[in-house]
Amino acid sequence: MAHWLFKSEPNTWSWDDQVAAGKSGTEWDGVRNYQARNMMRQMKKGERGFFYHSVNEKQIVGIVEVVATAHPDSTDDSGKWECVNIRAIKPLTSPVSLDMAKETEALGEMVLVNNSRLSVQPVTDAEWAEVLKLAQTKA
Repeated sequence: MAHWLFKSEPNTWSWDDQVAAGKSGTEWDGVRNYQARNMMRQMKKGERGFFYHSVNEKQIVGIVEVVATAHPDSTDDSGKWECVNIRAIKPLTSPVSLDMAKETEALGEMVLVNNSRLSVQPVTDAEWAEVLKLAQTKA
């Protein structure tokens, strides 16, 4: 099963907002990047991802789950953009900062470390395990 990372500016949509969306979750809408859209098209229901606060915080703060596969983005009138729905699973015991990820050899090839601008990213199984270890969190 694949793993992912979803980035959001906390003043636009924060971990607390995601938690407040409840068990039914919410659309991961507004993504206007073809590479990110294509990754969402690959996602399967039940796959897990990290929730990352960008801008000032720059840290992975929680775990989310895909609850609906790719479908038209309700914020797009053109019909070319899609999104998935995600729900919050649990916060990380200890958030993992971008600096910490950059300093961790096992995360040297992680997309977050090398292309921090991409809003939806794949995470390898090894990277997933390493971030959970750093966060002192069990999946």
